[in-house]
Amino acid sequence: MTPADIRALRAENPKTRARDLAEAHNLPEAALVAAHLGHGVTALQPHPDQLMPLAGELGDVMALTRNRNCVHERKGVYKTYHSGSWAQMILSSDIDLRLFARHWVHAYAVVEGDKRSIQVFDAAGDAVHKIHLTAASDVGAFDRLVTALAIEAQMPTFAPRAVVEPAKGDPSQREALRQGWSAMTDSHQFLGLVKDHGMNRLGANRIAGAPHARPLAVGAVAAALELAAFSEIPVMIFVGNAGCIQIHSGLVGKTVMMGPWLNIMDPRFNLHLRADRIAEVWHVVKPTATGPAVSIEAFDAEGELILQIFAYRKDRPGDAWNALVDALPHLEEAFA
Repeated sequence: MTPADIRALRAENPKTRARDLAEAHNLPEAALVAAHLGHGVTALQPHPDQLMPLAGELGDVMALTRNRNCVHERKGVYKTYHSGSWAQMILSSDIDLRLFARHWVHAYAVVEGDKRSIQVFDAAGDAVHKIHLTAASDVGAFDRLVTALAIEAQMPTFAPRAVVEPAKGDPSQREALRQGWSAMTDSHQFLGLVKDHGMNRLGANRIAGAPHARPLAVGAVAAALELAAFSEIPVMIFVGNAGCIQIHSGLVGKTVMMGPWLNIMDPRFNLHLRADRIAEVWHVVKPTATGPAVSIEAFDAEGELILQIFAYRKDRPGDAWNALVDALPHLEEAFA
């Protein structure tokens, strides 16, 4: 399809979610944006080192990160940016991000009527991160960002989408994995540990078994969120893709089901989860120097991580969350 064809398609379907429209027509989502270059869309330098400091001048905005099964939206200000050779971070009480710049390939400033946003995509044209201005945002700062970072660009060619890696485990490494798991002092050591044993996250969960990882019923995510809301237990909710992980820390409101979507619609935090796509849920315990880090991890049928939920432990113990998760229905024999 030509850019003009794509613009016409978008005009004919103004209320359809961009990702849904793109998938229905076998297009990368970024193509729907790039087709409007010169028509309210400006290409930008995509690296977080350029974007994030200027995003901090936008004031109160809405940050959006998603994968194909879950959308995480958080309002706040982009403060405290940290660069790095491997990963970058935004560390503030509201906007909390882990960024992986190698996946920040295409970036655009988008103006649609009175709506303004910054949208970042990977090489395949899948959304990595979006910043939506709100009524409280500084439009002048948005204009200055566009002026500072605008680049000349034409309709790009997109790479094939990376294939999801299915569960990868090695039963012969079970005891070595369990010993290394027990010896961890920081949850950030986990991915290095499983890689050293030729596994990935889901595969390691299946191999390690209790007390490190125990399967839960697929309804455990909804149940845990409902119980955390009812009992006012603060949590950390991680949702991400290859280029960005976004974290909500604090209390959550009640969950609302709308068709297949499980939703949290709080004033400053929204979560939209395709509950029908959850295929496996795990109760995972990682030892740390400050006590066990207990999480719920949900995966889809292809083995892709959908979201993780931890206790919020910054200024309090995680005992209430740990007890909540331990009381959920477990499926002890599922992967025995």
